[in-house]
Amino acid sequence: MTEGSEATSRLMGALRVTRWGLAAYAIALGVLVLDQLSKYWILHVLDLSHREPIRVLPFFRLNFVDNPGVSFGLLRADSDGGRWLLVVFALAVVAALVVWARRAGSLLTAVALGLVMGGAVGNNLIDRIRFGAVTDFLDFHPIFPWVFNVADSAISVGVALLLIEAFARPKEPSVT
Repeated sequence: MTEGSEATSRLMGALRVTRWGLAAYAIALGVLVLDQLSKYWILHVLDLSHREPIRVLPFFRLNFVDNPGVSFGLLRADSDGGRWLLVVFALAVVAALVVWARRAGSLLTAVALGLVMGGAVGNNLIDRIRFGAVTDFLDFHPIFPWVFNVADSAISVGVALLLIEAFARPKEPSVT
C-alpha cells in the first residue's frame, strides 16, 4: 500500500459514521426543525411578542420571553460580547457532539446526542445569531418557575438520557 492510499484509508476510517450516528444527526435535524417552526408560529402566526400570554390550561400558558441568558435565563449575556461568546461556546460544544455522535454505539446514545445537538443549534446558534437572544414561550407556572422552549426541552431530556446511560451502564470488572 502506498503512503497516499494509506493516508486516504485512515481519513475514510476517521470520517465513517455508525448507523446510530446517522440516527443522532436525523434526530438533531428533527429537533431543530420542530424548534424553529414552533418559534415561527409563536412570533409570526400568534404574534405573541405583542400580546398578553395565552392561557391554554390552568397550569400552562404560551408566554413570550426574550431570553438573553443560558438555560432558563441563568448566566445572562446582555452584551454583544457575551452573546458572541455563547455562540462560540455553542459551536465548540456542537462540534464535539458531532464527533461523538459519529461513533454512537447505541440507540440511547443516538437519541440523547441528537436531542442535545438539535437543541443547541436551535437555541444557542440560530436564535442568538438571528435575534441576539433565545425565544422562550412554554410557561408551566406555578408548576415550573421558568419559561422555556422546544430546544430547551430537548437539551434537558438529552442530558438526562446521557446521565442515565452513564450511571446505568454495567461496570466493567477492574483488572488487578
